[in-house]
Amino acid sequence: MEEIFNIDTTTCTRDGICAQVCPLDIITLSKDGYPRPSFDAEALCIRCGHCVAVCPTGSFNHRDMDRDQCPPIRREVQFTADQVEFFLRSRRSIRSYKDKPVSREILQKLIEIARYAPSAHNDQKVEWLVFGNRKKLRALAGITVDWMRWVIETMPERAAELHLEKRVTRWEHGVDGILRDAPALILAHGEKAVPVLPPGYVPEMDNVAAPLDYAIALTYLELAATGLGLGTCWAGYLYRAANTFPPLHKALCLPEGHQCFGAMMVGWPKFRYQLLPLRRAPAITWRL
Repeated sequence: MEEIFNIDTTTCTRDGICAQVCPLDIITLSKDGYPRPSFDAEALCIRCGHCVAVCPTGSFNHRDMDRDQCPPIRREVQFTADQVEFFLRSRRSIRSYKDKPVSREILQKLIEIARYAPSAHNDQKVEWLVFGNRKKLRALAGITVDWMRWVIETMPERAAELHLEKRVTRWEHGVDGILRDAPALILAHGEKAVPVLPPGYVPEMDNVAAPLDYAIALTYLELAATGLGLGTCWAGYLYRAANTFPPLHKALCLPEGHQCFGAMMVGWPKFRYQLLPLRRAPAITWRL
């Protein structure tokens, strides 16, 4: 079998950078200073591409990561510190949308960007479910309201904490406080996460990091939407019901053994914000 990577010795400067950035330490340096795979490289490599991306001379060739398909980083389009701060502070959760659909091409673009979110062990297990049909979205919101009615009846204290009676009343008066009449909904789903683990237990291949991985991917999608002029809002009520209310789980038609890890409304903002609102001062404990 072809080696997992090889080095162009005519251009390699033997700087060892590739070995330093490898998260699994599977790149060693030979006596003459050239990178070579460790004995367990084939089994441990997670195909993150750090080695290919960091080489300043383009000398590192990974069998599963064609460097010619990896676009170069364009320094001229990178954010300044001020631009990053402004971009993040100006993002708003949008709950009022124009009556205008979001094209499949744009939704595809959002998901393409979101797939670059970091994930534990570079697993990239996030799968996506996209709804853009108004009738279907209305039906999903209605089933979520049924869940709310069930919570009000069986867990009144919890219902009060979540203000569910108000949402149900508004729904009955024609106001969608569930999906906010958004033209699209994107769900992140995947294999069910393992339950809380006992102290000292080290899982092998369990999906223990899933909730965090999916939240990060959805956050990438949310920020990408802002950059494309779209508005988003986490569909918290639907998410709560998706994994606990059988009628909604059935309506979502997720693959066997999968659960919903988050849902995001997507649409064109109806209003433009003019100011950057304030937030509480951060609670910081310094241990420098």
